[in-house]
Amino acid sequence: MTVTKNREQSRQHLSVEDQLRLFQAEQEAALGLQEKKDQWFDPVPRQFLLKDKAATTILFGGLTMAQDYLVEGTLKGLGYRVEHLDCPDNESLRYGKEFGNRGQCNPTYFTVGNLIKHLHHLRDVEGKSKEEIVRNYLFITAGSCGPCRFGTYVTEYRKALRDAGFDGFRVLLFQQQEGLKQATGEESALKLDTSFFVGFLKAILLGDVLNALGYRIRPYEVEAGSTDKALERCKQYLYDALSGRKWLLPALFRCRKELRAVQVDRTQVKPKVSVIGEFWAMTTEGDGNYQLQRFLEQEGAEVEVQSITAWILYLIWDVRYDTARRMGLKQADSGRHGLKGKNPRLRLGLLWLAERAVRLWFQMYARAMGLYGYHLPDMDEIARVAHAHYDNHLRGGEGHMEVGKLILNVVKRKVNMTLSVKPFGCMPSSGVSDGVQSLITEKYPEAIFLPIETTGDGAINVYSRVQMTLFKAKQAAQREFEEAVAKKGVTAKQLQQISGHAEFAHPLRTSRHTVACTAANAVYSIRGMFNWFSFRRNKEGIEGT
Repeated sequence: MTVTKNREQSRQHLSVEDQLRLFQAEQEAALGLQEKKDQWFDPVPRQFLLKDKAATTILFGGLTMAQDYLVEGTLKGLGYRVEHLDCPDNESLRYGKEFGNRGQCNPTYFTVGNLIKHLHHLRDVEGKSKEEIVRNYLFITAGSCGPCRFGTYVTEYRKALRDAGFDGFRVLLFQQQEGLKQATGEESALKLDTSFFVGFLKAILLGDVLNALGYRIRPYEVEAGSTDKALERCKQYLYDALSGRKWLLPALFRCRKELRAVQVDRTQVKPKVSVIGEFWAMTTEGDGNYQLQRFLEQEGAEVEVQSITAWILYLIWDVRYDTARRMGLKQADSGRHGLKGKNPRLRLGLLWLAERAVRLWFQMYARAMGLYGYHLPDMDEIARVAHAHYDNHLRGGEGHMEVGKLILNVVKRKVNMTLSVKPFGCMPSSGVSDGVQSLITEKYPEAIFLPIETTGDGAINVYSRVQMTLFKAKQAAQREFEEAVAKKGVTAKQLQQISGHAEFAHPLRTSRHTVACTAANAVYSIRGMFNWFSFRRNKEGIEGT
């Protein structure tokens, strides 16, 4: 009591400013703010040296399950020990939220948590020590310098790994625009030669072709699960060829034979739904997006997914667009014109060649496996139609692509419904889906568009919203089908006869695009086929239909 009274008396002789400073010091001391604390920083883990290559296992994940599996086969064929991680699930989310920073987006929690979950399995189930895991394992992940949290993924990985008890675990960074390099040092046992990049690209392209075939065939399969069984065998054929560094063509033909054996009925009227949005959320096939692709198929839809190949083409377009703009800027880069000291025309030529090579390579694999009539997106067209609503210079998330895709989906009647999926709090994607796209849907009222956010624990709400919007898409598909039947004058009996014919029920066959609904497109092409079928029956001496 006496001490407090003396303190108050001494304060009366101080100025107001001194009293405020004294009060601030007292409050900081009470809260412990004056204590010296070391801030966490990102240390440099051990390098992946050549002498450690034989004993080190590379962990990899983050693309579709087909591509992760094929990348594993590719790297094994190059002499590395590789394991691909399982698809992230809600248990991965729990680990990510426990050891990751607060306020992260869904992809961060799921991907970081998925790695920690695997390391916990190695330690708690397989009995490996922490030192053994840190010494004999490392992880490769993607990185970027984008405006969102994706640019800090490596730091998030290391922070979470330290807090989970795996301090010093090595994380190598795969930069989208700079290739593969160690974020922790220059020397690496990874040989970044032509074999590495060609092999990695092969795995991406092959995975995209397999995924596209699966989503094209599975909704119309007669025997449930037959498509997935065929795809599993196909992945094994391709894995064996990549890991054994064998000629791919025989494996591609075996894949086509497997998929051709799947029985389908393409007279089933199903709406086609395009899944777009944030890269990871629309690509993952697990709990990170509530397994939306499979949910849509279970609800009676045909799903059109975006390929990783399209993302590669977008990255090439980015560099080509920026180069073309900068080379005409006078007095930029200390020169009379832009890009002084460089050869922009040569760069543009190489980028043009790279794009053509990717497209040609993809189509070669697609035709060998039976993916006919599949067209990779025209990046110049997407940029052109989107530019009036979303400037091509803005590069957050998918940039202008989401806007351009929706417009083309509506104008060209490519799909019956467009579903944009992004993580909760994703700044670039939310700004597009919830902002710009509202203007697009006003301009194109026939568009059936649904933006959803994923948090990991909102599946029931998301499923309900998808079902309500999908009901409109089903009605639109049914109208397209009925309109096609009326225009072509095909009777129900004729349709039934043709649908059972081997040529018409071919799982790899694709009808010429007229509208979005696959069954309606089949009807538009059915008249010529019906005449051919009647001719065959008459030629065989059987009464025509």
